[in-house]
Amino acid sequence: MNHMMEYENELYGRGVRYIAGIDEVGRGPLAGPVTAAAVILPADFSVPGVDDSKKLTARKRESLFDVIVEHSLAYGIGMIDNYIIDEINILEATRRAMKAAVCEAGARLGEKYGASLEHLLIDAVALKDVEIPQTSIIKGDTLSVSIAAASIIAKVTRDRLMCGYHEMYPYYGFDRNKGYGTKAHYEGISKHGICEIHRRSFLRRVI
Repeated sequence: MNHMMEYENELYGRGVRYIAGIDEVGRGPLAGPVTAAAVILPADFSVPGVDDSKKLTARKRESLFDVIVEHSLAYGIGMIDNYIIDEINILEATRRAMKAAVCEAGARLGEKYGASLEHLLIDAVALKDVEIPQTSIIKGDTLSVSIAAASIIAKVTRDRLMCGYHEMYPYYGFDRNKGYGTKAHYEGISKHGICEIHRRSFLRRVI
C-alpha cells in the first residue's frame, strides 16, 4: 500500500488535505457512455486490494466499491453519452466526464465538510481549464490509491449501467462485453443493426 500513497503523502506533507483521484473507463467500447469518477479519500485510508480496476475480478471490484463509497470523504461521477462522443470525439468527451465528476465530488465535499478541493491526481489526462492544482500521472491507477479508487468507482458504475442496457438491447452481449467490440457484439450488429447507445463514429466501417 505504501507505494500507492507516495503522491498523496507528498501532498499531505505540504499541508494539502483534500485530494481527488480521477480516472475514467469506457474510452474504447463501441457502445455506451464514457464514465469518470473523482474520489476524495481520508489521509488514513488503508484498504488492502485497492488497485487498477482492470486487475481485479468483478466480485472484488463490487466489494471494494462499497468500501470506497463508505470511507471516502466524497466522490463524484461524470458520464458523457454516445451522442456527445460522436459530436466532440472521445478525448474531449473523456475530459468533460472528468470535469463533471470533479464538480460533483467538490460539491459534496463542500456540503459535508465546508471544504474545497485542493489538488487533483489524474490518470494520464490534463484538465487545462480546471482551476485546481493538478498532477497528471501516467498509469496513475497503479501508482495512486486515490486514482485506483476512482477507477473502481467508474468501472463498477459503468458495468452496472451496461448490464441494465443488456435488458433493453439483448442482441449484443452488453452484460458480458460491456460494449467492447467482441465477436458476439459484432455479430449482433450484423444481424440486428445498431441500437440507440452505439457510437456511430466508432462504427463507420460497419454501418
